[in-house]
Amino acid sequence: MSMKRHAKLLAAAAAALAISAGPAFAVDWKAQSGTEITVLLSEHPWTVALRKNISEFEALTGIKVNISAFAEDLYTDRMNLAVRSTEPLADAYMVQMDSALFEQWGADAVEPLTPFLNDANKTDAAYDLQDYPAGFRLGATFPVNDPAARLYSIPISFEAYTLFYNKDLVAKYLGGKVPATMDELMADAAKVTAAGNGQDFGAAMRGKRSAELVDTMTGIVLDAWGDQPAALPENIWFDGDWAKPRFNDPRIAKGLSYYASLLKAGPPSVLSYGWEDASRFFSEGHAAFFVDASVFGPGFEDPASSKIAGKVGYAPLPPSAGDIGYSGHWSWGISIPKNSKKKDAAWLFVEWATGKAMTAELGKNTGGAPRLSSWADAGYKAALNPGYVAAVQTQMQHTRPTSVFREGWSEVVLQIVDTIHAMVAGTPPQQAADGLQEALAGTFQ
Repeated sequence: MSMKRHAKLLAAAAAALAISAGPAFAVDWKAQSGTEITVLLSEHPWTVALRKNISEFEALTGIKVNISAFAEDLYTDRMNLAVRSTEPLADAYMVQMDSALFEQWGADAVEPLTPFLNDANKTDAAYDLQDYPAGFRLGATFPVNDPAARLYSIPISFEAYTLFYNKDLVAKYLGGKVPATMDELMADAAKVTAAGNGQDFGAAMRGKRSAELVDTMTGIVLDAWGDQPAALPENIWFDGDWAKPRFNDPRIAKGLSYYASLLKAGPPSVLSYGWEDASRFFSEGHAAFFVDASVFGPGFEDPASSKIAGKVGYAPLPPSAGDIGYSGHWSWGISIPKNSKKKDAAWLFVEWATGKAMTAELGKNTGGAPRLSSWADAGYKAALNPGYVAAVQTQMQHTRPTSVFREGWSEVVLQIVDTIHAMVAGTPPQQAADGLQEALAGTFQ
């Protein structure tokens, strides 16, 4: 992609995400008093915290909130039914800020939030949308790369793909030195496994053939990609055009080889591991390193479920080149369905739940508050491990969306996972990436 196109995309994003300047008026929080709204949510730590605080919103606004929550494995189907229903079933809802939101936008099922944000009578002047990193907002801004793009969701909880390490094992096998580069991480993980006598291993990773690897894997590949543009909707995988795949770009081959090397340093069954298995293995104290979603951090510090509580170190992904370790992020957001008949009341809920004070408060339960200001909030920081706070605060400034906005992408992800598995089995990285490029040629033409 040319730098000229990159600059154009950044300018378009800035224009789309900015709040219009204008006179500041106080929001009338009682404007929808007496209204009753339904908020559709996934059962998630954010939802647990919301239940404890929702009475504050009801007292502030006079709006009654009915929370309708479903287990995550049921939630997506329920969400899609609600937003596509001819009759309103929800007035605000949690949504995955990836292809799920993109497809809802494509179906004209989700309300743009930009008009609310730009209305000084509806959004408090202190709301500060720019407090959310630009990369977090881009994944909810459609049409992609359009100067007239609008925002369709606001992040409520995010995860960045970061490095966790077991301090005891790093001290035992590596003299207490945490790897400073990705190449060092690969070498150190292999060293631990070689010396671990089948008891301790260099890494625990998601390894099974599943699309669930996509975000962690993309985060590692983004580190190898470095500071070059990775614009949506294609992300790093296509050169600004669906007809120009670049799966065998040397940077992509390197990033995939990093993932494969970490799998090689894992236990014998690692290729069957999902996130539950990998995180459990790390929490039991058998792996020196774990690269995955930052939101695992608070759980690792809970002695009721983790044998390594108090012994976990946190760091941004070490750089593949240069001084900055890049990564990816994924977020849950809150949106308003197009079919809601109570959009103004729903917006008051969204504004309250995503304001600075409540983002920090609810974020104590997730470890993934998406506002920059939350990471400077004394109460938020006090609820989390200081090392975790420092690592995630640094990483979130150098992340990009892991999304690809294209139907059929999940099937492509499985072929990428197959390529990683081939590298684990011994296929040279560039050869494996060349095979992937050949297999996927013309897929999206």
